[in-house]
This record gives sequence, C-alpha cells and structure tokens, in this order.
Amino acid sequence: MKPFRYFLARLISQPGSWLRAVVQRNRLEAEMEAELASHLENLTADLVRAGYSKAEAARRARIALGSTVVHKDEMRASLGLRLWDELLADLRYAARRLRRSLGFTAVATISLALAIGANTTIFSLAKQLLYERLAVPNAAELRLLAWTGTEKHVAVHHIWGDDEPLVGGRASSTAFAYPVYLQLRSQNSVMQDLFAFKETGMNATIEGSAQQVQTELVSGNYYSVLHVKPVLGRSITPADDASPGQSPIAVISYGLWQRSFGGLPSVIGRVIKVNETPLTIVGVNPMGFTGAKSTLQSPDIFMPVSMQPLVYPRGDHASLLDSSRDWWLNIMGRAKPGVPDATAQAALDGQLNAIVRATMPVRPIEDVPRMDLRDGSRGLFNQERQFAKPMTVLLVMVGFVLLLACANIANLMLARGSQRQREMSVRMAMGAGRARIARQMLVESLLLASLGGVGGLALGYLGSNLIARLTENSWEPNYFHIHFDWQVFGFTAGVTLLTGILFGLAPAWAAARAKVSVGLKETSQSVTRRRKGWGGRSLVGFQIALSTLLVIGAGLFLRTLASLNSVDAGFRTDHLLLAEISPPQRLYPAGKDISLHKQLVEKFASLPGVEAVSPAWVTYLSGDISRTDFIVEGQAYDKTKDDGEDFNVVGYSFFSMLRIPILAGRGFGSQDTATSAKVGIINASLAKERFPGQNPVGKRFSVNGHDSDGHGVKATDDWITIVGVCGDTRYFNLREEPPPQFLLPFTQQSEAGGAVAYEIQTRINPEQVIPMLRKVAQQIDPDLPLLNVRTQEQQIQEDMQQERIFVSMTSGFGLLALALASVGIYGIMAYSVANRTNEIGIRLALGALPRQVLAMVLREATWISLAGIAVGVGAALVLAQAVKSMLYGLEPADPVSLIAGAALLIAVGLAASWLPARRAASVQPVEALRHE
Repeated sequence: MKPFRYFLARLISQPGSWLRAVVQRNRLEAEMEAELASHLENLTADLVRAGYSKAEAARRARIALGSTVVHKDEMRASLGLRLWDELLADLRYAARRLRRSLGFTAVATISLALAIGANTTIFSLAKQLLYERLAVPNAAELRLLAWTGTEKHVAVHHIWGDDEPLVGGRASSTAFAYPVYLQLRSQNSVMQDLFAFKETGMNATIEGSAQQVQTELVSGNYYSVLHVKPVLGRSITPADDASPGQSPIAVISYGLWQRSFGGLPSVIGRVIKVNETPLTIVGVNPMGFTGAKSTLQSPDIFMPVSMQPLVYPRGDHASLLDSSRDWWLNIMGRAKPGVPDATAQAALDGQLNAIVRATMPVRPIEDVPRMDLRDGSRGLFNQERQFAKPMTVLLVMVGFVLLLACANIANLMLARGSQRQREMSVRMAMGAGRARIARQMLVESLLLASLGGVGGLALGYLGSNLIARLTENSWEPNYFHIHFDWQVFGFTAGVTLLTGILFGLAPAWAAARAKVSVGLKETSQSVTRRRKGWGGRSLVGFQIALSTLLVIGAGLFLRTLASLNSVDAGFRTDHLLLAEISPPQRLYPAGKDISLHKQLVEKFASLPGVEAVSPAWVTYLSGDISRTDFIVEGQAYDKTKDDGEDFNVVGYSFFSMLRIPILAGRGFGSQDTATSAKVGIINASLAKERFPGQNPVGKRFSVNGHDSDGHGVKATDDWITIVGVCGDTRYFNLREEPPPQFLLPFTQQSEAGGAVAYEIQTRINPEQVIPMLRKVAQQIDPDLPLLNVRTQEQQIQEDMQQERIFVSMTSGFGLLALALASVGIYGIMAYSVANRTNEIGIRLALGALPRQVLAMVLREATWISLAGIAVGVGAALVLAQAVKSMLYGLEPADPVSLIAGAALLIAVGLAASWLPARRAASVQPVEALRHE
C-alpha cells in the first residue's frame, strides 16, 4: 500500500512541480546553481579537513562532483523539462527559418488563414442555426410534444402552426388544442411538468410608435419550468394565467428594453398597447434568452396565454381557449429523472388518444394522432428543414478547401525539405535522431498553422458578421446575430492543430527518412538524374482534383441562381410597391375591416405618383399561400380526394396593374359588388385541370365545402360563377411552376380575416411614395402600422436570398480553390525547373530549342492538370447527385458547368506553369554547366 501511495502522491505532485519549474524558470536555475555550489563547498571542506591544501581540495572536489552541466541536465530531466527545452529550441529555430523565408511564410500563412477563416465562418453559422441550444438551464432536459398521423385522414382538421408532410402519406405537427394541453398536464405523471406557448406577430404601440412585433403567449408556469428569471421585475406566474383577460401584463425582451426604453429601470410599470390592448410591463427577460420556439431570435413581448381572446381573437367565438377543434398551441416539458423517453411517449400517447376521442368527433375512416416526443433543447427547430442540407454542403465544401490548403502547404514544404536534405544529414551525423528531425519539421508546421489560425480567427469573425448582414432585408428588422463564443475559438484551435499535423506529416516523414551518406556526399545535382518527385506531383494532382470539384460545384449553384433570375413570374414586377395592414380583429370585426381597407385603397390611390392600387390577400413570391376547397357544381364531394386549390382575393385593377392577361371572359369590375352575384376568375392551369376540353366561363363552383369540423359532405349554398380565365403566374416562389389558382373580388368578401396586402403601382420611384403611405395610415388610425413595405423586385430578391448567399459562399470557395491550385502548380513546376537546371542546360547545349524546353515544361503541367481534372469531374458528378434538390433549371451533370470548370482549371494550370516554363527556356547552357 505504501509504494502505491508514494507513486500516487508523486503522480499528483509532478504536474504542479513541472508547472512551477516552467513558470519560475530563472528561480529554478538559481536554485540549481546554489545547490551545486553548496555540494562543491561541502566536498571541498571535507577534503581540507582530510589534510589537503585548499587548492588541491577544490580541484579534487570538482573532479568528484563531475560536470555541473550534466547534473543540471539530470535535474531538468527529473522535472520533465528536457522535452520542454527541446521544444522551445525547435520553436525558436522554426521561427528563424520562417523569418528567413518571408515569401514562403506569407503565401502559406495567407492560404491557411483563408481556409481556416472559411471553416470558422461556416462553423459559427452552422452552430447558430443547427447546434445552438436554448439559453436556459439544463436545456438538454427539454422535450417537445408533437404528433403524427395520415396526411388526409387524421382527425385534426384545423391547424394554426406547422404541418409538415412526411414520407408514406403521413404528416406531423407540433400544434395542440388548449383543452388538450390542460388535460395532458393534469394527467401528467411521466414528465416534471408541461408548459405551453405560441409565437405570432402582432401590432404594438410602444412609446408612441406603431410597429409590428413578435409576441409569445405563454402559460403561467412557462418561466418556472424553463428556470428563467427576469433581470428586472418579475415573470409571468400561474396567477396571471388563471382566467381569460384578468392579467393584462407583459414581460419584454432584453433587446426591446434596450431599443425602445434605453435600458432604463423605470420601464417597469409602463403601458404599451398590443393589438390595441393596453398591457403593463412587469419584467424584462435576461440577455440571450430567445424564448422556447427558436434559438435564432427572441420575441419582443411575452404575455399570458389567457390574453389570447383579447389581443389575438380567432375563430368563431374569438377565443381558442375552449376550442377542441382548433390546434394551435405548442407544448414542451422537462424530462423526469429515471423515466426513459420511450416510456414517457407511450404514456402521453395513451392520454392523447383518450383525450381526442373524448373531446372531438372521430369518423371511422380517420385516425387519432399519435404522440411523438422530441428533443426540445433547440425549440421547435423549424430551421432544420430549411438549413440542414445547405449547411452540410457548405461544411463539406469548406472542408475540401482546408484539405486543398493543406496539400498546397505540404507540397511547398516538401520542396523546401528537399533543399534542406544536406542540413538534415549533418544534424543526424552529429547525433540527432530521426524522431527529433521529424519533430523539428512538425514544430515548423504547427508554428505555420498557428500563424494561419490567428489570421483565420480574425477572418472568421469578419465573415460571420458579413453573413449576418447578408440575411437582412430592407423592410424587416433583423436581430439575428452569430455568437462568436468559446466553442468557435475551440473549433478554430482544433482545426489549426489538425491542419498543422496534416500538412506537416509528409515533410516530417520525408526529412526523417533522409540518408546521412547521400546528403553529405552530394554537393551538386547529377547531370543525368531526373528527379521523379511523384509525391509533389501527386499532391498537385490532388489539389487540382479538389479545385475542379469546388469550381464545378460553384458553377452549378451559380447557374441555378441565373436560372431563377431568368424565370418569368407571369406578372409585372417593376414600379410595384407592396405593403400590408393587419387591423386587430377586436376593433375591426367582420365588415368593419372591409370598410377600413376600402378607405385605405381610396386614400392610397389619390396620392401623387400612384397610378393604381389593389388589395390582395396574398402577395406573390412571398412564401405565403391561401388554400381552400374548390368544388365544381355537379361534381359530388369525394372525401378521399383533396379538392383544395390555391386562391387569392384581389381588387378591380389587379389584372391590369400586374399585366396578367385575361385569356377568356372578363376581369373584375365595378359591377361586382357585395350584393351582386358571386363571381370568380380561374387561371389557365386550373381550367385545364378541372375543365379539360371545356369552356369554363359560366361554370359555377363553391368554396369552403367542409363543415365546421372539416368533414364536409356538401357544398356551400353560395355558388360562384366563373367570369374569366387569366394567365398563369408564379405563386409561392420562383422555383415552383405556376399552380392551379382561382381569384375572388375583394368587394364581395364579408371579412378580411387578418392582414391584407396592397399592390401599389407608381409612376415614380416606389420608395418615394412610402412616407406618404405611412402618413395616410397614421391619419386613419395612429395605432395601425404599415407593415413589410417593399418593392416587388425586393420581394423577389428576398425569395432568392438563400440561393444568393449560397452562390456568394460557393463562388468564394471556388476562387480560393483556384488561387491555391495555381500556387501549388507554380510551386511544383518552379521547383522542378530549379532542380533540372543542369539537365535543361545540357539539352540546350546539345541543340534543343528554347520553345521545345518551354513545351516540355508546359506538357508536364498539362498532364498533371488533366489527371487531376479527370478525378475532380468524376467526384463532382457523384456529389452533384446529393445536391440535386438544391438545383433549378439544370441537371447535376450540367455540361456547361462541367466543361467550364475543366477549361478554367486547364487555363489556371497553364498560366501557373508559364513563368517556370519561360524561366526554363531562358536558361543559359554555360551558366548551367558552370553551376554543375
């Protein structure tokens, strides 16, 4: 036991002793000197007492003690300092070598900084979008409740929230009815607790300024379950959520507190209006807290869910709190220690089944939704569907860029290592081991990588800020911020270390294998030996292959963006301004909201510079969609068939203003009033789908064919007569083909049902009209903000924003790959020419023409380029299949992208090898032979 304790005590104390020895090195050296001097003094005194003279005693004492240098080395070794000293010596030597080769150091550092910076930028973006967790304690404990069912026959019909289609005809959603939440929580025994929330946009008047804000309706236990405490004031409690409308309070975000109230503590007790409802601010959330829905951006205002009937009335009775058919609320909870997720899901699934059957009508052909318990640490995580694949592609591409940079630096270091062969042979002849030689080369590589890592970290910080700006648009506030935290620093440090080892292994291995005798005997190049250099050429071929892959990939995405830009939207996009008004339903109920919008249309149309105005429920290419049943007269309702079609509600001037042609019949006119016969217009695609080979003008259809429970077995009583057929237009976005669509006149609607957009055609620059529009809206209702004001062209750019950002990044990677490939080709060819100077001189002396030497070098570079391009094209064809869904208007094997990429790499290869080839052709035979 005693030896073990001694060993354990030494093991624990040794790191501390080593650290003290490193930090207090001067003190250690002084103590060693003092200790050796004391030993020498004691030995001398002993010899003097033995009868020797003082001089003889000192001489004998020095002999007996031995070399002080050896003793110091042994003491340093006992403390583990020898390796430290050798590494410091290697580091100093590496720094001197790099300082003497400033050109090489600059090229290598810049290459590595660009590659590491690109990786840092994309990692920080991916971390923020895909890997960041909610800023709450123990976020890993959070679980999100969701459900799955068949897409067409699930018993849930009214969903306000996400509805994601799955494979196999199934669908999934995270929306639940409020009564379902209450019963699940009351019956819960497998989770610590459940809480509910719903995020949506609302109008708000804050400090006299009308604006749109993001709000989150939360249950009373929201803050207690999340373990979040406000930095100021108090949180929402169960007492605030006890009964509808009893607690008109709000907790605001840290960002809103800073922006609108200057961070003043006096914000507590102030009153703001949300959808015309006064709310008293009782608390401020901590900085970094983004709510339960997302990690990207925080809602501005948090309110008790019991305030829903007042601030956001919906449905037939305004309140969703007692409706079992409206599924709209998100539910999360904390996992209970010792209860596996599978057990909790099974228990919650049984409860959900019983609750649905007890509170909702379920027909025999319908299935009850099945509970799905998911990881809730990232909120609803809706961004996964949109960004997972693009971020994977970008991470792979920047990984290739890093490999390319590593191959480039390894190639250059191999060339420098060959020039240092004599140095390595001399060092080994003087006793240096091969491991020490390899370590020296690795230290140089790591020092070089560290320089690149520092530059890469700075570039990554700038890049992450640039990407955040690229996500902005001109009409919505964007508070998306990429967190450049310790995880990003750790990633950059890890990539730097890995990079240094990766490109340093080959030079270290080559240096350690150097032969002592060959290095010492060779004083010049042989006139007959041709350096094979397969290692360097292989690395260059690898670089060209990676560059080809990256350039072709960038070309595919660039061609995709070009294809989207050339898409005909089917309507006019210039001099067209878009704006939205969303009046609160409590103050503008059905009928009154229509009157408000009619008044706004008249006021807007009378403004100078405005040619025409039309209301619209949906602005095209905005990512919004309206869909309802379209049941043709005479056709029986088929419950197994989806009768839904996309539609829009528009004004009289909509078709003429957007230059959408009327192909048959007529457009809407002043004769289509609220009291006249109901009319509609269908587009050419819907006419072809529902009325093949017929003239649809004069036919009738009905909408909203389902009853209040979504079961719908008969059409509505109001038939709508088709009075015209219009041309097809893009609807949801530019990628999707024009869908079948029908349009209804705004004047014949009984209610607006929420936000209404305004399509405003102008004779002047659309942006000059915006202040006048805001003034008109404020005159009618000071608490009614004009929302999302932008031009149609800006809307199209927003629709293509992801493609534009993606193209910018991939194009940057492609250009960087070309630069690295050109450096690699230039380096290997310049080195090859330098090593073959004597051979080239003899060729020229024997009658070879300079153009033949030029062709010889270019031919060698061409073969290396062609081999790499062939491999790169093959890899590009394979990987292009994986991103097929991200392309538009072209196939993965797009010949233009493939040929252009290959031609560009051949051109880069020839250009990079031109200077070495010219240098070889200009060699003077006399100088080459004199050098030999």
